[in-house]
Amino acid sequence: MFLLNAPKLKDIMKNIKFSFFKVIILLCFCQSIFSQTDFNKLDEKGKKHGLWKGFYEESKRPRYEGTFVHGKEIGVFNFYDDTKAKSIIATREFNAKDNSAYTIFYDQSKNKVSEGKVVNKLFDGPWKYYHLASKNIMATENYKQGKLEGLRTVYYSNGKIAELINYKNNLKEGVYKKYTENGIVLEESIFKNNEYNGLAFFKDTDGNVVSKGQFLNGKKSGVWQFFEKGKPVKTVNMSNPENATKSKNN
Repeated sequence: MFLLNAPKLKDIMKNIKFSFFKVIILLCFCQSIFSQTDFNKLDEKGKKHGLWKGFYEESKRPRYEGTFVHGKEIGVFNFYDDTKAKSIIATREFNAKDNSAYTIFYDQSKNKVSEGKVVNKLFDGPWKYYHLASKNIMATENYKQGKLEGLRTVYYSNGKIAELINYKNNLKEGVYKKYTENGIVLEESIFKNNEYNGLAFFKDTDGNVVSKGQFLNGKKSGVWQFFEKGKPVKTVNMSNPENATKSKNN
């Protein structure tokens, strides 16, 4: 029988131990790599499944992260700016029942910029917009399949109404009103197919009429009256401006 001498046996055992430790280190390293990349996976049908992370192409910084279940987004997705701070600039909370995502946009100081629902990647339903670095609402709008539909209201920072206008199929339609911060009407006009059409009044900040007349297809038409401190001073036939009457002051 072949016998190993003690020195040689020690060398063999040392090599075995060294190899064993190399395997352990390799396994640990592989496990570490696996744990670091345990995302962006596909299911058996090739659909996104589990945690997914996106990265900016140049900086390689995180761009978004969220969870998929067999190709469908679920829960909350976070979207980040391209800075070391990794500030959240948007969140989307997905609803599998109606394929919608309640979306909130933020500035880099974590203030809300706007919020509302997105359905099939299109704005839908009511949306709110905020004044800069404020919780006060700047505007409210309503969308239908990505297009403005219904009343749009603009607010001053104190909550008073600044503008009111209706939309139909993404175009201004109907009465438009513009107000001062004190509630005085500065303008009252009518829109059709996104253009001025019909009678319009323009006033100063004291509520006195400055001018009034008709619009046709976005252009002033017919006789317009002009006022100073509420008193008429001039009329102009906008359909034939060269025939404008002289100012009553002349």
